[in-house]
Amino acid sequence: MGKTLGELEQMILLALISLGDDAYGASIRREIVSRTERDVSAGAVYTVLERLQSAGLVTSWVGDPTARRGGRRRKHYRIRPQGAELLRESRERMRRMADGLHVRLDDLLLGGDR
Repeated sequence: MGKTLGELEQMILLALISLGDDAYGASIRREIVSRTERDVSAGAVYTVLERLQSAGLVTSWVGDPTARRGGRRRKHYRIRPQGAELLRESRERMRRMADGLHVRLDDLLLGGDR
């Protein structure tokens, strides 16, 4: 069995796909918070991004300085093909695990299996 991705890693990779070339730390965090309603710290996002980059799943580049940011540059991130493949595999594993269990889950939520 190969490497698997954790939940936050998957969310970050999905955010990179969603944001395209506009993916940088703050925009990635906003995308996760707005889509999942889960609060995630900027520090956690950057820690995971660095781990994903060290694993060769993500690449980064520094953009041009902007007046709006006081001449500072943004570090942008992009998912690499290896990251996309591992994301696909991780999501497929979870799909297979959950396949056909929605009825049981509904029963459990309704107190039908005690």
